[in-house]
Amino acid sequence: MKRPSPKELFNKLREAKNAAAAGNVALLNQSVLAIDAIDLDYVIDNELLKFLPECLAEIKPADYVGLYPPQRSYETEIKGLELFAFRAQSETFNCEVYIKFALAEDFLWLVSFHKNR
Repeated sequence: MKRPSPKELFNKLREAKNAAAAGNVALLNQSVLAIDAIDLDYVIDNELLKFLPECLAEIKPADYVGLYPPQRSYETEIKGLELFAFRAQSETFNCEVYIKFALAEDFLWLVSFHKNR
């Protein structure tokens, strides 16, 4: 069976949205994400938790652009966790966005979040 399935992706997106809405978000590389935030025209410290749940709600399982099966992270903080990457049109940001994240329990690790390049 090919992983992740649409059902698994739906569940991962739901978990990510719930974690973001609860404020359970960690930034893997804050300086890179801060530069990307400027490109999306928001302030990472003040507005990320406002925009992130909205943006995740716009993403569908069909927007998955990651590997089958999902790639595992080699970064120390999230070593071994599966990475889920999506590219989707965002009404929130009025552009196509790329987001990559990992989930650990009820926590969302944001790896990438920027305009699609």
